[in-house]
Amino acid sequence: MNGRHLVSLLTTILFIAVVLEACTNPDPNSGIDPLLSTPTLPDITTAPVSNTLTNDTALLGQALFWDPILSGSKDVACATCHHPHNAYTDGLDLSLGTNATGFGQNRQFRSPNDIPVSKRNAPTLLNAAFNGMDSNGNYDPLTAPMFWDSRTQSLENQVKGPLSTFEEMRGHAYSETLSLDSLVARLSAIPEYQQLFQKAFGNGPTITPSKIGKAIATFERTLTAMNSPYDRYLRGEKTALNDQQLQGMLIFKDEGCHLCHAGPMFSDYKLHILSVPDNPKLASTDAGAGGTYAFRTPSLRNVGQTAPYMHNGVFQTLKQVLKFYDDIGEPISQNPHVPVQQLDPKIQRIALRDAEQDQLIAFLNALSDPGFDKFIPTRVPSGLQPGGTIK
Repeated sequence: MNGRHLVSLLTTILFIAVVLEACTNPDPNSGIDPLLSTPTLPDITTAPVSNTLTNDTALLGQALFWDPILSGSKDVACATCHHPHNAYTDGLDLSLGTNATGFGQNRQFRSPNDIPVSKRNAPTLLNAAFNGMDSNGNYDPLTAPMFWDSRTQSLENQVKGPLSTFEEMRGHAYSETLSLDSLVARLSAIPEYQQLFQKAFGNGPTITPSKIGKAIATFERTLTAMNSPYDRYLRGEKTALNDQQLQGMLIFKDEGCHLCHAGPMFSDYKLHILSVPDNPKLASTDAGAGGTYAFRTPSLRNVGQTAPYMHNGVFQTLKQVLKFYDDIGEPISQNPHVPVQQLDPKIQRIALRDAEQDQLIAFLNALSDPGFDKFIPTRVPSGLQPGGTIK
């Protein structure tokens, strides 16, 4: 592990732990945008009481995040689809999990292959620690909604989903029922992991599925990006946004974008029916949460770095997203499975001239912070290729 990065990570976790011990309800409002009534993101992330933030837990989580030992065929890691080169996404419309090689847009299935593409677009993990944050900057890490359909709460529980999913990390190696126990057996056979789990969690059973989830979730809480031009603007650096971006912010407010993309994370974390077209790569339609075709509002933070867009990555550019919102207000449904009368009434048409579209997109790009952690380890305890199989 890179020594400089190790010191940086340890310092970050120490700072978080000390502040959390001193103040369980930190005030995130170091600044508020008077136009959008949006407070800044807090300087720290909050963890559940049952998963205390420690240096050792974060370092264990980092090793697990990059280690393909967690996949059935030992060829794909969490980092494969959430890679720092792509702002902790993979740059694909629909992810390719096990039985594939390469990273990002260069990733492709091996031949022969009977593994389907993943059902949905891989969202960024940057600032996922703040999922569920309301317009006042309050959130509970235990009830934080995860996945595009909000079917799971908390980072700790979210971690277990991909590990057990056939097309993501499980493959043919073992059944869904046996997946987590199989991973525990694998990790338990590696002395270095025995030591890392012991350091992170102390006495008791050395390795459990719960501890795997806690460790990876702790590492994910270090993946923050809170110094975008917009953040600096809120903190008083009024030249951080140029005239085009400021005009775009006015359009964002006037067109009602802030009603769903609300608060410091630019998401209300609610489910909405939009009638996004199906991705033709899928064999059947994706009916969303509870079969209603509703999907959770994504955060707009780092949106300029995390294309393609929507739950199925069907739009490659922000221009295409704006075209979708222009058409949806006709009103028409762009998905034949969603009747017009079922469209969320909160979703309004966004009809903009080309120059106004450019201004709005310029503001959206100002929500990105490129200074996030891009560290890639050179080794993991299993001895496998960090991040998954390249060739």
